[in-house]
Amino acid sequence: MNNLKDLEKFSQHLKNSPKMPAFFIGHGSPMNAIEDNEFVQQFKKLGAHIPIPQAIICVSAHWLTQGTKVTAMPNPKTIHDFGGFPRPLFEVQYPALGDPELAKITKEILSPFEVELDEHWGLDHGSWTVLRHIYPAANIPVIELSLDYSQPLSYHYELAKKLALLRHKGVLIIGSGNIVHNLRYVDFQHINKLNHGYDWAFNIQEKVNQLLLAGNFQDLINVQNLGNDFKMAVPSYDHYLPLIYSLALKDKQDQIELFNDYVIGGSLSMTSVKISAS
Repeated sequence: MNNLKDLEKFSQHLKNSPKMPAFFIGHGSPMNAIEDNEFVQQFKKLGAHIPIPQAIICVSAHWLTQGTKVTAMPNPKTIHDFGGFPRPLFEVQYPALGDPELAKITKEILSPFEVELDEHWGLDHGSWTVLRHIYPAANIPVIELSLDYSQPLSYHYELAKKLALLRHKGVLIIGSGNIVHNLRYVDFQHINKLNHGYDWAFNIQEKVNQLLLAGNFQDLINVQNLGNDFKMAVPSYDHYLPLIYSLALKDKQDQIELFNDYVIGGSLSMTSVKISAS
């Protein structure tokens, strides 16, 4: 499926709409789901300042698979995929509906990339800890797209570009992860202290931000050019990959805005990205 006309022929499920923005959200600690802090306040503002979507696709750092999958159940469960947190966090439910038809459309759009319709996953904390602040009524259908962790960054970028058609069909696409994300060095006593971090964390925050704002996405894919500090800031690609998905959705008419642009806890960044028509 190569263009919007093909998409219209394929499905009457989604109506044409003004082009939706796309986001990369630095989701941080699961505790952000039940706390009220600087980051959460920004999450809460997002839903009020964009058109109401017909559906949401979330690409979460916490669904790593062999091959690409998309949730296709009508009622995705809320997954509490973490441990060691207070009981109230485990009691949170995000009862958004799924969208099996959108899952099928997504599978079709991503062809010739192979995509499996999944009936078992649900909404992990990369999705619901953020969405419960953006759309607290859980009244927008949500599907998740997994990350094929066996593939290089360039593969993910090319796959994600195919999703851009859905921005014209009222679909809000959100990548959820963290750019700087090294849990081995986290200072949990200062987890929400703004601009508290190692020099390498600030260095990569600055480098990535410059590349983002310049639209130089190839250097964000060819990360070997970013030096040893990048290896410290991004020791694995799980939380970085959702950024690549979001950037692949940008077209020539879009601009990039940063928000929640802080390093916290020594080795995490909350930097988030809005991609929208200028």
